[in-house]
Amino acid sequence: MNTGVCSGDIMILAGNSHPTLAQLIAEKLDRKLVEAQIGKFANRETQLEIMHSLRDRDVYILQTGGNMDVNNSIMELLVMAYACKTSSARNIIGVIPYLPYSKQSKMRKRGCIVSKLLAKMMCKAGLTHIITMDLHQKEIQGFFDCPVDNLRASPFLLNYIREQIPDYRNAVIVAKDPASCKRATSYAERLRLGIAVIHGEAKTPDDEDDVDADDGRTSPPPEPPARHQGRLHSSVSMSSFLEPNESEMAAVAAGAAAARRATLRLRSTASVCIGEVDPSRIMTAGVTGVPMQAAKEKPPISVVGDVGGRIAIMVDDMIDDVRSFVAAAEMLKERGAYKIYVLATHGLLSADAPRLIEESAIDEVVVTNTVPHDVQKIHCHKIKTVDVSILLAEAIRRLHNKESLSYLFRNITTED
Repeated sequence: MNTGVCSGDIMILAGNSHPTLAQLIAEKLDRKLVEAQIGKFANRETQLEIMHSLRDRDVYILQTGGNMDVNNSIMELLVMAYACKTSSARNIIGVIPYLPYSKQSKMRKRGCIVSKLLAKMMCKAGLTHIITMDLHQKEIQGFFDCPVDNLRASPFLLNYIREQIPDYRNAVIVAKDPASCKRATSYAERLRLGIAVIHGEAKTPDDEDDVDADDGRTSPPPEPPARHQGRLHSSVSMSSFLEPNESEMAAVAAGAAAARRATLRLRSTASVCIGEVDPSRIMTAGVTGVPMQAAKEKPPISVVGDVGGRIAIMVDDMIDDVRSFVAAAEMLKERGAYKIYVLATHGLLSADAPRLIEESAIDEVVVTNTVPHDVQKIHCHKIKTVDVSILLAEAIRRLHNKESLSYLFRNITTED
């Protein structure tokens, strides 16, 4: 991919989250980063001072969210966007390779959809366009009130497989859970390889049942108030003095049943004419209340597919908590895979992920440089990095020169 030079009126402003990636993008665009001082006051408030005029310019703010201080990165992004907005910038484009809080894009019990909140905050701060890469859920694009270009890193990872994995023709693409099947299938079809799926979860002695607190969700309906009960008893006691004899009650019941049957016949006849549903045709299936669903229980971890004597390549959009990958690698090793790779776009690698990878059966973890992980690479020699700065630079150039971005999505599907 050959990135040309952007036409004038472009300014590139970088935050503190990933200065190395920002410098690589600026070099490929043959531009210099805007001089700005982004620091903090004594009480840790974010402070920003831009050294150049941004009036009537297109400003590209480079900031990612994968470092250990993600909330500070978000605040820096919002402050920079609002500063550009109040400085009369023409367009403010956020280049966010890894969109933070993208894992919280669904409603969880009494939680909230945090990624939608973040999208509203970004648009309100002044961002008019978003460039990101491999969103955790593609539907997040709909949370924004501005255009979102979701780039894909799969061409770079596929190229790594072809050029850096010896004998990759003897490999099988592995989905570490059924949710990753679409991505694994897309990789397998492009590489003309087979696919395997890991189903279930690893059971450990430390696992505990997820028992919800007694917060009233399973409690029975409340009893009626005492005053209603009193009225009910009083009405019953009064009716006891006016009870008819048995023959009168039988006559009344027979008349009511006959009237009900006549009404049902008339209603069924009328429903044929006006298209209504006949109540007599509705089945209750013996349920008298709201049916209770049985709790899901995953079976023990197993592999669906043949990996014996093969290279196993697990693919995903991000790798953060590596315990699921480590458990999957152990299962693949038991099934006969002689080499195990893990490929992901965003290498968050939080907590003690480097140590777990180093001690696991995984031979190599390949991630892109959408988030910084230099410290993790010091503690784990198995982590490899693929540079995707040229893709982000080309997207910026095409967007600024008002060219189509469809070239960057050739042969790309929503499963990638």
